[in-house]
Amino acid sequence: MSTTLNGHGQTTDRRSQMPPQMGSPSPPPDVDRRRNRLPTLNEVLQRQTMAPVDLFSFYIYMRDQQRSVDYLDFWLDVTQHMSLCRHYVRELRRSVLIETPELEKGSKRSSMILDQFADPNDPAGPSTYKDDTKTSNQQLSAYLRQERQERQENGGNNQYSPHSSLGSEQSGARGSGDRGPNGERLPRASFMSNGLQNGTTDSNSPAHTVARADLRVSAENILYTYLLPGSEREIILPQGMLNDIIASIEEDGRDDPEVFDAAKDYTFQAMERDAFPGFLRSKALGNLVPPSIFVRRILGLLGLFGGFWAGFALIFLDKPKHIRCWLILPFTIGVYCLASDQYSIDPILALLGFSEYTFMNWSRIREPFVRRLLNKRASMVLACTVLIGVALIVLFIFVPGRAL
Repeated sequence: MSTTLNGHGQTTDRRSQMPPQMGSPSPPPDVDRRRNRLPTLNEVLQRQTMAPVDLFSFYIYMRDQQRSVDYLDFWLDVTQHMSLCRHYVRELRRSVLIETPELEKGSKRSSMILDQFADPNDPAGPSTYKDDTKTSNQQLSAYLRQERQERQENGGNNQYSPHSSLGSEQSGARGSGDRGPNGERLPRASFMSNGLQNGTTDSNSPAHTVARADLRVSAENILYTYLLPGSEREIILPQGMLNDIIASIEEDGRDDPEVFDAAKDYTFQAMERDAFPGFLRSKALGNLVPPSIFVRRILGLLGLFGGFWAGFALIFLDKPKHIRCWLILPFTIGVYCLASDQYSIDPILALLGFSEYTFMNWSRIREPFVRRLLNKRASMVLACTVLIGVALIVLFIFVPGRAL
């Protein structure tokens, strides 16, 4: 990755515990199984793809290979903040339309404003991805700013309980630093479920109420975790963009999603330019991670060295051909492992439908187009392996011996 995404991936993380033997999560119901192309970054981030090009695999790639997982975490946390804002507005919509004695004369006006919003459960992609999504986000931010001003004018009476609100629960989850047995950061708990984005939260339950103060806490957590100089997981943004965000939150008191739009689009474009091509190359054209590739390189070199050494020794000792047949073993291992190293793919495991997401941990290849692509590539690599291996074996078995 270029200097846009610098390595800040060694800092502590706060993701919830992951099941010990978990592969990639089950595919969401809106996955397009007829897609006859590689997915886009937006499709991956919106959980519209399956292993090995799903969001879980992209997170692991950003953490282990790009060392820039902070940028992805920032994008996901801003998206979660937008979902929290939409959940808050959805509760306002319910209170306006069902029982709104406390709003008095402003109820009809607020209801009309809320009815202009898009579905609160729509996925929050990049703010420039679609015009209707951008307009909806702008309306949402405008309403939240106006609602905050009205609260301040009315004395700022805000019922907020840090123990019962949904936003405080999510903020608490951000603060923990969960690591696996080997010390590496665990993937986000949101990979196991879509949370607010799927609209599965029971808003009628008092334990899942979103207060306006929760939006403020969420915005401040993003600011203090990723954006302030010297913060725990600081990401690199243009100074002008950073100053605008800090001034909007700390001086203007804003907590609407539009505050982070420019930074969210910037990180999306940076990941799309610097990280995503490598991710597709790693997962759609291969099925191995760098440690496995290195191990195969060592085994391949040792196998070929042993094959050549034993082959020349048997030739100059004039050993019979049935003894030289043992050369099949080192030459086969050597050629197979070096071919796997060269093309970053284990052809047999690829044909069986497996892709490696961490060292010696495998998941099923479920994306149809990637499965077909890997099958073709694996067949080609396997054919080259057999051709080179047979040529070496025949050469060293059938060449006339000469005793020295």
